[in-house]
Amino acid sequence: MPGVALIGSGSAVPNPILSNHHLTQMVETSDEWVVTRTGIRERRVADSQTSLVDLAVPAARAALTMAGIAPEDLDLIILATSSADDLFGSACRVQAALGANRAVAFDLTAACSGFVFGLATACQFLRTGAYQRVLLIGADILSRWVDWHDRGTCILFGDGAGAVVLQAQAQDQVLGIELGSDGRLNACLNLTYQAQPQTLVPGLVVAQGTYRPIHMDGQEVYRFAVRQVPLTIEKMLFRHSLTPDQVDWLLLHQANQRILNAVAQRLGIPAHKVISNLEHYGNTSAASIPLALDEAVRQGQVQPGQVVVTAGFGAGLTWGAAVFRWGV
Repeated sequence: MPGVALIGSGSAVPNPILSNHHLTQMVETSDEWVVTRTGIRERRVADSQTSLVDLAVPAARAALTMAGIAPEDLDLIILATSSADDLFGSACRVQAALGANRAVAFDLTAACSGFVFGLATACQFLRTGAYQRVLLIGADILSRWVDWHDRGTCILFGDGAGAVVLQAQAQDQVLGIELGSDGRLNACLNLTYQAQPQTLVPGLVVAQGTYRPIHMDGQEVYRFAVRQVPLTIEKMLFRHSLTPDQVDWLLLHQANQRILNAVAQRLGIPAHKVISNLEHYGNTSAASIPLALDEAVRQGQVQPGQVVVTAGFGAGLTWGAAVFRWGV
């Protein structure tokens, strides 16, 4: 059975910066209050003219350039997102913009776990031999769906995109993956449809409407993350005969610095091995892991051959962990 390697990364963020000081003009908060509770100082938000495709495409191009892969050589494009420009999906528009004319393209929705779920999906196509080269993009513009008068959520989210290129090869560098979900906790974090009844003909009423802003029970999500994420990582490492001291980098979904710290402490992984960039970007949902990975690679932190443990967690509720060696 073929193995899988991650051979290139890229990222893109919108230009406008929304700082904590900006937020004090919108809700009752302070920079100290936000930083103490989340670790976030600023986030990037897309302006009204910027689409999800506008972020996903440059992130993808950067990943392809690093990998030395031409768009026309791609077999598959997976776009992990919860905020597509089109409810039918945006992956095909990314495919067209890249000129990846041979590639199959589809969207995958698993909220903040989307990148890890996308990684698991890409690995199945590569290991079966169905495809040889896959572009996996995580991108979200959640500023579209934030209630900017809700202090509990508007301080958290930012917009961005990150991408990786995966290819089939003899030696498998994706060492393990573990996924999970629990719909019983769905009400803790969601973005639900808000229907208004519309009568078509007497006796036939259909639903028309849009979506409510993001709703989150922050305390419950925090408890879920600090309990479930380290448990999942420990299980994954045990199943694949790995120990935390063999991990070079811990790369978690960039949701809250307190969650990152608590998970690392539970696993016994020292703080200097924890990758974090949420100070400048906030929670970018499916983009957060590949965005942070790309920065760490380009800054020389993550080196070829090093072992990275990553985990995503969020709405659904869903969670997923993966361990891989970076590069071929």
